[in-house]
Amino acid sequence: MLKELFVSKVRIEILKIMLPNPQNQYHVRDLVRRVGVEINAVRRELAKLESLGLLRKRKSSNKLYYTVDTSCVYYAELLALIGKSYGLGLSIIESQKRLGDIRFAALSKAFLRGRESSVLDVDLFVVGRVDMDVLQQVVRIAERRLGNEINYTVLSEQEFLHRKRRNDQFVTRFLMQSRTMLIGDEEEFCALSS
Repeated sequence: MLKELFVSKVRIEILKIMLPNPQNQYHVRDLVRRVGVEINAVRRELAKLESLGLLRKRKSSNKLYYTVDTSCVYYAELLALIGKSYGLGLSIIESQKRLGDIRFAALSKAFLRGRESSVLDVDLFVVGRVDMDVLQQVVRIAERRLGNEINYTVLSEQEFLHRKRRNDQFVTRFLMQSRTMLIGDEEEFCALSS
């Protein structure tokens, strides 16, 4: 599957557009405009992604619409790859040294799927000694690109461990939700004795 998936720049651009927005339907010509290539290249890649089970198509009149099939066994992992390779995820990874001593950084899957968060939701969760000025700059740039506010939380490692051991509702809720780890090990992040 991987050798078939990552051979085309057009395919990657289509995945960047579609994976974070599985609720949207995309017409072929809309994708052609967004990707900026000829229609046959887009059609070819859509057919390949459909044959791999990642997309579904629906015909309406003489138009074809494509949506992401979130039940595809590869969807979650591909979404995580997109989240780490573009946007805020990539910025956090690339800025890791400037950000300070980060033990863990994770993005919520809801954020990666393009859902707007409520006041209580956290899009980015960071644990460690963080240079807040650098983090705020990275987040502001991502917010401008997205056109949405990004909710983030930063805890020291000691505070994170303390709140985790006390079953703090806020920390527990983030640990229970789907997420993509940008920095740090998933098992250590969830273990009580980190």
